[in-house]
Amino acid sequence: MRNVLLVKYGEIAMRGKNRYLVENRLIRTIIERLEPYEGYRVYKEQGRLLVVNEAFEFDYDLVIPIVTVLPGVTAVCPCVETEDQSIENLRNIALAHCKEHFGTEPVTFKAETKRSNKRYPMTSREVSADIGGYILHNMDNVSVNVHEPDFVVMIELRNNAYIYTKLIPGCGGLPMGTSGKATLLMSGGIDSPVAGYLTARRGVEIEAVYFDSPPYTSERAKQKVIDLAKRLSVYTGGIKLHIVPFTETQLKIYESVPPEKMTIFLKRAMLKAADQIALKNGSQALVTGDSIGQVASQTLHAINAIDSAAENFVVLRPLCTMDKQEIIDVARKIETYEISIRPYEDCCTVFVAKHPETKPKKSIIESMQHKIEGLDELILTALENTEVLEL
Repeated sequence: MRNVLLVKYGEIAMRGKNRYLVENRLIRTIIERLEPYEGYRVYKEQGRLLVVNEAFEFDYDLVIPIVTVLPGVTAVCPCVETEDQSIENLRNIALAHCKEHFGTEPVTFKAETKRSNKRYPMTSREVSADIGGYILHNMDNVSVNVHEPDFVVMIELRNNAYIYTKLIPGCGGLPMGTSGKATLLMSGGIDSPVAGYLTARRGVEIEAVYFDSPPYTSERAKQKVIDLAKRLSVYTGGIKLHIVPFTETQLKIYESVPPEKMTIFLKRAMLKAADQIALKNGSQALVTGDSIGQVASQTLHAINAIDSAAENFVVLRPLCTMDKQEIIDVARKIETYEISIRPYEDCCTVFVAKHPETKPKKSIIESMQHKIEGLDELILTALENTEVLEL
């Protein structure tokens, strides 16, 4: 008998013949995250993963926060594992586990059993009734409620038996790197880190690009983006941040186009630069934090006029149908919100027009851009002077 962490996953189970590849990727990711801590191992167990410590007592306070943020993990359960699946042993373990976790205040519970081992001599219902009755008769502070209990005592009968009362939600989605790679255009705002998180949650490896504009933006604005990338790396397992010096490019655009078109041309230049970075780092897509209609440059007309600047890749917009409060809720959940609202402006807000155009025509925008002499060279120079941080 030992304490272990049972790791559950959802969509991976629907992967058919490729399922083992996705499972193995999740196992490798968990192993990598726990490598600094002695004794931890990860094993497969009939549709579950088990995290165990083969040297010391299991430290749930250490391991649970590490594992629950990993894409692909739907939930984790701190539980007791036992090889002895006799009903007598299961009763005693379940009772001891409940006494440890229920406390002394009045609580309600029910027992549920999942019996993957079909050779077990009792049905799932019989096991639940037996163990539930045993707990009820040996604890004075509990009563049964099968509809809305305070606790569910789970008994899973697999190669071994697992008993637990806590199910802690995980990140969900697919394991990191199982869905390719993308390059995220990151600002210091609320939206783009959330877009990066949602993309990573679908199993996409992320690299990020930030466009720096000193002296119009400060070192504190740059540091804010670095801090956001560090926080995002908790979910992505590390991240490369490309910091592109973009002042000269922005000034060239500022001098060359009408104020109302400034934001469109600026975003096109950024997309063009990110497209080249993505080409070099092996990405299959670009990602932005745009939400349809949130600002003038995110109308469908504007998005259409901007996207043609990306010559090699599709542009993904995970937030396109979300309203601002929904985005803020996710930002709070992943702990990027408080970083994003630091009062340091990024390049987009510094150069934004007072009355930006909301219905630009792509053909006109493209024609005007061809007439801006030296713009492509400025973008190339900016890329050549890009700083890359590994976070």
